[in-house]
Amino acid sequence: MLPFEEQVVADLLEDPNGGLVVVSCGLPLASLASAVLLQLFHQSPDDGCFLILSAPEPVKAQIRRRLLNSQLQVHDVAPDLPAHHRVALYASHAALFLSPRALVADLLTSRLLPSRVRALLLLSAHRSSDTSSDAFVARLLRHHHLLPVYAFSDRPHAMVSGFAKAERAMKSLYIRRLHLWPRFHLLAAADLERAPPEVVDVRVPMTHPMRGIQAAILDAMDACLKELRRTNKVDVEDLTVDKGLFKSFDEIVRRQLDPIWHTLGKKTKQLVADLRTLRKLLDYLVRYDAVTYLKYLDTLRVSEGVRSVWIFADSSHKIFDLSKRRVYQVVRADGTKVAADNKRTPTKKRKVARTSSRKGKETENEGSSDNKDNNQKVNAEMGVVVEEILEEAPKWKVLRELLQEIAEEQAKGNGDNVNPVHEDGINESGIVLVACKDERSCVQLQECISKGSHQVMRVEWEKYLLGKAELHGLHRKNKKTSQQPKGFGVLDGEVPMRSGESAGPVSISKLEANALLAAASEISTVTKEANLADDSNVSCKKRVLGKGKGTGKFKKTMAKREASMLRNRNTKEHTDLEVEGQSGKSDEQAEIDARKLPAEDDSASAPAVDKAANNLSAFGDSVDANLLPPVQFYALDSDQHVLDVWKPSVIIVYHPDITFIREIEVYKAENPSMKLKVYFLFYEDSAEVQKFESSIRRENEAFESLIRQKSLMMIPVDQNGRCIGPTLANEPEALLSQNSLTRKAGGRKPPEKEMQVIVDMREFMSSLPNVLHQKGIRIIPVTLEVGDYVLSPLICVERKSIADLFQSFASGRLYNQIETMVRYYKIPVLLIEFSQDKSFSFQSASEIGDDVSPTNIISKLSLLVLHFPRLRIVWSRSLHATADIFLSLKTNQDEPDESKAMRVGVPSEDGVVENDVRAENYNTSAIEFLRRLPGVTDSNYRRIMEECNSLAELALLPVERLSELMGTQKGARILKEFLDAKCPTML
Repeated sequence: MLPFEEQVVADLLEDPNGGLVVVSCGLPLASLASAVLLQLFHQSPDDGCFLILSAPEPVKAQIRRRLLNSQLQVHDVAPDLPAHHRVALYASHAALFLSPRALVADLLTSRLLPSRVRALLLLSAHRSSDTSSDAFVARLLRHHHLLPVYAFSDRPHAMVSGFAKAERAMKSLYIRRLHLWPRFHLLAAADLERAPPEVVDVRVPMTHPMRGIQAAILDAMDACLKELRRTNKVDVEDLTVDKGLFKSFDEIVRRQLDPIWHTLGKKTKQLVADLRTLRKLLDYLVRYDAVTYLKYLDTLRVSEGVRSVWIFADSSHKIFDLSKRRVYQVVRADGTKVAADNKRTPTKKRKVARTSSRKGKETENEGSSDNKDNNQKVNAEMGVVVEEILEEAPKWKVLRELLQEIAEEQAKGNGDNVNPVHEDGINESGIVLVACKDERSCVQLQECISKGSHQVMRVEWEKYLLGKAELHGLHRKNKKTSQQPKGFGVLDGEVPMRSGESAGPVSISKLEANALLAAASEISTVTKEANLADDSNVSCKKRVLGKGKGTGKFKKTMAKREASMLRNRNTKEHTDLEVEGQSGKSDEQAEIDARKLPAEDDSASAPAVDKAANNLSAFGDSVDANLLPPVQFYALDSDQHVLDVWKPSVIIVYHPDITFIREIEVYKAENPSMKLKVYFLFYEDSAEVQKFESSIRRENEAFESLIRQKSLMMIPVDQNGRCIGPTLANEPEALLSQNSLTRKAGGRKPPEKEMQVIVDMREFMSSLPNVLHQKGIRIIPVTLEVGDYVLSPLICVERKSIADLFQSFASGRLYNQIETMVRYYKIPVLLIEFSQDKSFSFQSASEIGDDVSPTNIISKLSLLVLHFPRLRIVWSRSLHATADIFLSLKTNQDEPDESKAMRVGVPSEDGVVENDVRAENYNTSAIEFLRRLPGVTDSNYRRIMEECNSLAELALLPVERLSELMGTQKGARILKEFLDAKCPTML
């Protein structure tokens, strides 16, 4: 451990009641928790078990690894583990990772006594609140036994979200001391900067289209924020583009708008969604390749084109246009661009290969005839083709250069010592660790190294075209009349256009769509031919391919595509390789392609064309992939700590992340004698740099706010868990005593019984049992077959949140639940519970139509009440309102019996269900038959049941008596005629 970590642990253990530690993100949270556990265990090994809650999986793995060689055992208690196994683990004096739901149930049922717990550790204190499960566990433990509670958090910005978040979290966990350890703390800074790694900051310039897209997205975000400010519904200080780069911005806006969400218009709601979409677009611009980015934009155009506000802004056209230019553009066969102003600008052209070249029948004579035909097409029909640009990410080239540089340095350094060992015994592995944002980026960079960046872009481009063709095929299947207009269609990879045809906006988009379909059909044809050739030779090659048959098939297909493209490209002159502006590759890359043409053509004619195409170097013909250093890729989203496992000597931070950078600092401080070189790849003047710098500023501002809150914080002296908020003892006199009789012997009040509520085990995933316990109600956790809460022998409650209510109506589950409650309880209650920080409304006034819709939620509730007249619906605004409603419903009611509530709905050995009101007093089948008789309705069948004990008595009643019971002469006559009708027979 580092010296500042030891100081953190020492300060935390000073107070016997525990404390809250807030550290900068990336600092070793698992190391601090492990040190606290070990010191407490060594002080009193047999004093009880250690409970660890809210631990993420990566932190669990680190704690297990650090406690592997110690005497303290670590167990992960699954939620579905049987109760007797959990009791055995509680008695083992070990460190236990538990879920709060199972722990709360064990504490309420006394399977775990608080006196047998040594300490409670919470590793996500920023999620704690007065209604959270962590606070419920802390209250149950400290109610009779003052054990220490140690809370940790590495999200300082989350501790300042909301009003006095840190103070409220400390009160809910019964903690009186707050320990703040930012990165700029003197002790932490001294330890981390004593032996810093060698840092190289590489600023990569973005391409012109990338800069244009970024500027357009920022303009669209600024326009959306200005529109949102005009609503006067949110705090304008939080609405800045700088804060809009983070995911927490959505939480800031929704937290302010949720209470008034039902009063907002559609435009304001859409603005909030558009800001989230634009933030993703800005992030994906520097993360994904050009083809993937264009594919994502196409999905946005289809899914959000009608509703979105930003798509109709002026800057959105620039986003779509520049994203398209990074991948392809549509040109005439002579190289001139297809534009509305008919300007002819010579550009580099990659024409789609002809059918003759695909089939491998190309000769010199055929090549010359193709050139003649091509010239005739240009002069006569002005064919339109797709020009491939396939702009590669600028960071790919920089990564190539860095790996080359690292390989050269390692080759020079390994001449003296192959595996240098330092004083601390760490062996330099020479591994280069490349840290990317997600798993997809890691896979793509790995393919760039193994196959080549150009081939990776080609594969993505072909997937994009094939997806277009597949979507077009689906549209043609769904469309009955799929006849194309004259003059358009897929003809040998070209779309003919008349020389005098106007290239307006509509015709350009039409030409572009057909040109893409032409290119897609070309690729699809090549793929089919390659598959047919593979199928014909599979009998000769299956013994050689073995397990890699599928991979070899893919390689051969790719090689045939490349070979056909190269052969077709060589039939044209190489003087058209000039690139205008940013429409193509750089001059250096064009020269590399020109140098590679002869060699690739020779390799394409060789028998082993599939091997030659896939053994191309990742970075050109001058670099061999075997000469590169060993590279490991790490996805930052996985949150796995791999530095201690791989022990890299060089780290390339491809996507900068402040958490990973802090981990590098700690890793280097723990290994001061190891040589470590870190490369940071930033796009120059990009939102990536702005987001990284803003994250550092946001963290520093969060700690400054916490320091001010700590100086002004008011924590009660009796913060021990025994005096907790409002309870029944502090409430005004109950309605029971107010409504009771005043004439009593001696005026004595009978002793009040403790209120209790039977709660289903599945309901402990919500916060309502916690709030009921705060009100002083005894919670009895059992597994209920009917209902969620049993308030009395007569009252059963089925609780539904808003989301669960919609799902239950859609699946039909709610009908069955209400039917069972009506059968077994006299007062069935449906509780519809809203969230406290959201609007108390199903829908806004603008969304309510004039007509009655059967799919509307209000219509479904109305039908439910009509079908079950005894059902009572309770509307609750929040959890605390629900607790008050439960207290009111329990007034003048007996306390529920736990054993009876568990048996309700469960058949016994004889098949009899206890407390089945309908089964004991009524014949259910006869009632259903009665309700289906003609003339019997929901309004009169109960009066008929009261008068007649059976269907036989009903058949004997005269029409006059039936009319009195049914309330109508016509209904009585119809029923009597039906009952007296003769049954026809075949005899």
